Amino acid sequence: MSDLRGKSAIVGLGMAGVGEAPGWSAMELLGLAAVEAVSDAGLRMADIDGVFAATSSHAFPTMSVVEYLGLQPRFFDGTNVGGSSFEMHLLQATMALDAGLCDAALVCYGSNQRTAGGRLVSMSEPQWHETPYAPRHPITAYGLAASRHMAEFGTTRAQLAEVALAARAWANLNPDAFARGPLTLDEVMSARMISDPLTKADCCLVTDGAAAVVLTRADRAKDHASAPVYFLGAGAANSHRSIAQMPDLTTTAAAESGPRAHAMARVNREDLDLVMLYDAFTINTILFLEDLGFCPKGEGGRFVEGGRIAPGGALNVNTNGGGLSCVHPGMYGLFLIAEAVTQIRGAAGERQLKRCDLALCHGNGGTLSSQCTAILGSGATL
Repeated sequence: MSDLRGKSAIVGLGMAGVGEAPGWSAMELLGLAAVEAVSDAGLRMADIDGVFAATSSHAFPTMSVVEYLGLQPRFFDGTNVGGSSFEMHLLQATMALDAGLCDAALVCYGSNQRTAGGRLVSMSEPQWHETPYAPRHPITAYGLAASRHMAEFGTTRAQLAEVALAARAWANLNPDAFARGPLTLDEVMSARMISDPLTKADCCLVTDGAAAVVLTRADRAKDHASAPVYFLGAGAANSHRSIAQMPDLTTTAAAESGPRAHAMARVNREDLDLVMLYDAFTINTILFLEDLGFCPKGEGGRFVEGGRIAPGGALNVNTNGGGLSCVHPGMYGLFLIAEAVTQIRGAAGERQLKRCDLALCHGNGGTLSSQCTAILGSGATL
């Protein structure tokens, strides 16, 4: 197997429309982020010859992106495994760059989910298993996983609430976060129940937003305008499509993707400075902390108690405020990467970590279905 560690680097980053962007289409927001990322890399749009995209509003995302941006790529891939697509795209772009199939790869996403007012094309859940039970997807599926975790391990609603409180505390240090301001345990616990045991405060935001990154081969990375952030490793695993077919409601395929990413990156969990987890719901963070090995299975609820993943805690998790308090425009995976790049570059302002050389980004797609883990590092990690 080809050793992909350190073979590519992110040299451009752009974001647009984070929060609310009335009057902008999903593709227009994507375009704004792409232009910013290409400019940040010190390139021209004509230099982009690799395109990687997934969206919830375009059936043929790479075709749409290529047409809108006027690109002529030599390589492109529209793999869509939900919100984890973009961690997968980092791996795919690195493979394409390493093989010489392209020289500058654009990974991009855009959504106007909040202001579209229901005019989005829905990527519906499979119905054959679950329709008779009238689920409200995706939250019913995540509520089912949370209920099982509580029943099996004694996890409490207050422990779930700790995840939301930590996310808000980080968001309050991020001027770009959509949801800022005080949030108390009582407010989380008394919020409107959406799908027992998950309240409104346990659910991610619904926002607009776009993000894009540009990658190139590592031997060219230092020639670009911005400090490179290197791809060190990635791994992926799919376990099911429908939540009714999930082998174990309390164990996700992150238990497989995480070790694969660590093996490629050749770093240990203890080496990580930042952990970016796809927190579409509070139960996600608990499950992924367990499955990625930060604590034993069943201990995730107790692990997050006492502000352990909040600012000043023992583990830096979701420093932008996460999908719970920063941004969640349908697919959140690229925003995990954006925050990791921002932190490794030392450009995170008030929330900047004292040290950030190694970051793990874990994406989730579907209903705990597709799990992709990527590890990024500064030049000091090569």
